[in-house]
Amino acid sequence: MWFLVAGLFVFLGIHSTRMLAPAWRESFIEARGEAPWKGMYTITSIAGMALLVWGYGQARFDNVFLYASPVWLSHLQLLLMVPVMILLVASNLPAGRIKKAVKNPMLIAIKIWAIGHILVNGDLASLLLFGTFLIWAVFLVINTNRRNEPRPETVSVRSDVISVVAGVIAWVVFIFWLHEVITGVPAIA
Repeated sequence: MWFLVAGLFVFLGIHSTRMLAPAWRESFIEARGEAPWKGMYTITSIAGMALLVWGYGQARFDNVFLYASPVWLSHLQLLLMVPVMILLVASNLPAGRIKKAVKNPMLIAIKIWAIGHILVNGDLASLLLFGTFLIWAVFLVINTNRRNEPRPETVSVRSDVISVVAGVIAWVVFIFWLHEVITGVPAIA
């Protein structure tokens, strides 16, 4: 379980620097440049994610079971992942109506993803993993909203179409193949 905690700390820590240590982040970029920051950010993120995934896999062998979910929640979880994938795609495209409406689609996707997984995974490791991501995303949304960044004036309908089509395709690929490859657990059992 300690490797999971360490992975969460490293991965979410580097992703929280703008919220928790904005002055340090800016001074690092001013002193060394944006490319070294992005390099350190990327390497730290990859290391944190690898540690997190490995730690979660190891935690499953010595885990504490807390609750059992009704079967129908698994079906709800699968449906919740459709908007998650659409929002993730939308977050990486120029602003469309989706991105303009939800302001930060990636954080909303993370919150839906975390809630859905908490509903269907009743073990301590899952609660720690998904609960931490949920709490982190809530705080980051609050912090982002406080910055009052302007919403885009123009929107691209093309971005929305791509978001929906690519999101549904990503959902199908993830549900029927990639989830098991990454986690070792099939999404549909």
